[in-house]
Amino acid sequence: MIREEPKMTGHDPVNKPVHYNQSGIECIDAIEAMTENMSGSLAPQAANVLKYMWRCEYKNGLEDIDKAIWYLNRLRKRWVETHK
Repeated sequence: MIREEPKMTGHDPVNKPVHYNQSGIECIDAIEAMTENMSGSLAPQAANVLKYMWRCEYKNGLEDIDKAIWYLNRLRKRWVETHK
């Protein structure tokens, strides 16, 4: 007898975390669109800035904003290094 996997309903913290699915746009889709043409050294920092700002109202508030600022400062440093 083959056992069927249960269907997921409600909150799915792995595939569709609530804090990354706001306003009908998934954070990962916005990150991919934003970083598509960025250089490899800038994309990770930019992705993290967007990720933490995206979720701050729904997860860790000021802590997420502080993390976004940390990554934004790192992004700025990388930008200066790569655009001399």
